[in-house]
Amino acid sequence: MARNTRPGMPTRQQILEFIESSSSAVGKREIAKAFGLHAQDKILLKGLLKDMADEGLIDIGPGRAFHKMGGVPRVTVLRVVEVDGGQAIAVPERWEAEGIPPPKLRVIERGKKHGALGIGDRFLARTEDAGKGLVAHPMKKLSKAEEQLLGVVEKGENDRFWLKPVDKRIRHATLIADLGGASVGDLVLCEASGRPPKVTARVAMVLGDPFAPKSFSLIAIHKYGIPHVFSDSVEGEANAVSALPLHADKREDLRHLPIVAIDPVDARDFDDAVWAASDDDPANAGGFRAIVAIADVSYYVRPGSALDREARKRGNSVYFPDLVVPMLPHALSSDMCSLRAGQDRAAMACHMTFDAKGVMKSWRFSRAIIRVAANIPYEDAQAAIDGTRPHDLTEAALRPLWACWAVLAKARHKRAPLELDLPERRVVLDEAGRIMSVAVRERLDAHMLIEDYMIAANVAAAKALESRKAPVMYRVHEPPSREKLVALKEYLATYDIGFALGQVITPTIFNRLIERLVDHEARPIIMEQILRSQTQAYYSPQNAGHFGLALGSYAHFTSPIRRYSDLLVHRSLVGAFDLEMPAPKGDSLPPVTALSQEDYNHMARVGDLISQCERRAMEAERETVDRYVAAYLSEHVGEVMKTRITGVQSFGFFASVDGLGGDGLVPVSMLGVERFHFDETHRALIGEQTGTRFHVGQEIDLRLAEADPVGGSLRFELPDGPEFSLRGNGRGRGGAGKPPRPIHRRGRPANIRHTSSKRGPVKRR
Repeated sequence: MARNTRPGMPTRQQILEFIESSSSAVGKREIAKAFGLHAQDKILLKGLLKDMADEGLIDIGPGRAFHKMGGVPRVTVLRVVEVDGGQAIAVPERWEAEGIPPPKLRVIERGKKHGALGIGDRFLARTEDAGKGLVAHPMKKLSKAEEQLLGVVEKGENDRFWLKPVDKRIRHATLIADLGGASVGDLVLCEASGRPPKVTARVAMVLGDPFAPKSFSLIAIHKYGIPHVFSDSVEGEANAVSALPLHADKREDLRHLPIVAIDPVDARDFDDAVWAASDDDPANAGGFRAIVAIADVSYYVRPGSALDREARKRGNSVYFPDLVVPMLPHALSSDMCSLRAGQDRAAMACHMTFDAKGVMKSWRFSRAIIRVAANIPYEDAQAAIDGTRPHDLTEAALRPLWACWAVLAKARHKRAPLELDLPERRVVLDEAGRIMSVAVRERLDAHMLIEDYMIAANVAAAKALESRKAPVMYRVHEPPSREKLVALKEYLATYDIGFALGQVITPTIFNRLIERLVDHEARPIIMEQILRSQTQAYYSPQNAGHFGLALGSYAHFTSPIRRYSDLLVHRSLVGAFDLEMPAPKGDSLPPVTALSQEDYNHMARVGDLISQCERRAMEAERETVDRYVAAYLSEHVGEVMKTRITGVQSFGFFASVDGLGGDGLVPVSMLGVERFHFDETHRALIGEQTGTRFHVGQEIDLRLAEADPVGGSLRFELPDGPEFSLRGNGRGRGGAGKPPRPIHRRGRPANIRHTSSKRGPVKRR
């Protein structure tokens, strides 16, 4: 309730205007002085400011200084997070607005009197709104804050202890000044102090055995600061909302349809299910009707709730080989919002009609109640269609889905999206969390079928919201920049492959290039380089199309259990198509499930936040798989194996094990007594006496010299003796080397645990 005011007291708007217009920090004293308030008025002012904070109008920063909620204090400490074209970009070091991502400020360094600012630098700044965004004027460069280091305790000479870093980019160990109860071999989190070269570490937390099950994932969780523990209040709210009634009488009843969920065999949550049938409308001969039913997460996770704030902070679920860090508590993510066979579930249903050419003729959205007929693994669905393993729902559900997919494939072929067939590593663990195998994940028609249905539903969601002029959190993938295309052209030139820059760049250009590489030795490496030439997809309320999918409008709708972007799209659909379903009377939950005013006001900032969370998850997942690969290969140190050179520098070359990945370095010092010249243009090392070449894409037999599971790094060397196998365009020193031994582990078949992707092959489109 608002506080009583009297004549002479400033209004909320007047206080906001004063805070925004002030050139210095604004506290209660400054507000009282500016509006001529007396001692007896200050109690009322204190109450008014508390109301404004509760209403989300203002927030309080360091030194009890007020600033506009979601804004930045006039004078504050900032930290540089990126440098783009010489322009430093910074964010507030402290950020009090929970659930709202910190804004990015352009740093105006006049004369650079403080020295050029780099990533990680801290500085005191005066901030202002320049009309086109916030800018910061540095006042004083500050010393770097205490860093946290993650590593393993090792004992050195003179009974001194050292921290071996888990980040393979850090080359040197750090002296530990305070063990804090840690033992040799423990994985620890340390605080760094001092200045180079006299930096020491103090153990702040002992995480345990770095080789114990789930430790590789914990390394990534702590390194990247991924929130992985839910508070009691969030868990309590999840348990409470999971008991909400489904309101079957207010939902479209689809329980009579044989809807199926097709997912990985080890999936823990099922957020989408599909159904299709021939269209019985004579005017649409050869066409199909299809339904993509998605868990109705917006019914349970309401704007402004504790669940909503936590989901926004996490941005997405993170999938490691040995565990999942979910966006939502398990009471929702793997229970009430999981579309399990035989159980009634609340769903948001996308109804679509396609013609015989796969063109979407119509769509509509409804809040429904469904009962999934079966949860079918990809492999079982594929086997049923191939006729190698029977399934009770083959004729009723699977064949219609495949028939409809045949027309969707026609539309996809005409659209010609970017087709990069890059392998994905799959780590398989036993029940104790030990590594059984690392292999390339097989890609089946069943994977592509589900992907195409999901893409169709995502397109329908974007177009539906556009038709109502409703807010959309788009999934944006812009065309490659000219700088990246120039770099790709130069790279391809090293293989004598032409690439014209004057043409209009479309996905078809890249697809044709890939088709020309069918028999090329470096095809996988070149495809990887084409992928690197692409821009990174992101979330934004401003549409710029999706280059990779060759689509003008695209939004993520199909995974609200594990992506916050999808939850926002669901909320917008609820509001745009009058699908509201209030909480029961007397319930303490927020009453609406549609997009809130706060959601709407902060769409751009939330888009930035969840894009950053996605990049954080991708890096953490990739590094964790690298650690598992290194751990798996650590049992094969000394063996010769088939590899492919992935990069060449003046100091050596990097190679990856065929079928496994995991880049390892071969230092130039390990290439023998011959002097090697680095040909930067062709990315090759060339022997001055023999002309032996090591170049990108080349196949070569190498001996694994070292595998570091904690750092996720490998080191290779040439096989012993004067001869080794050098395939491709290089000139070897003789005959073939020893054939590599096959890499596998004997024993019973693996009991497959959760893998790095819920949906099978990772396609973060």
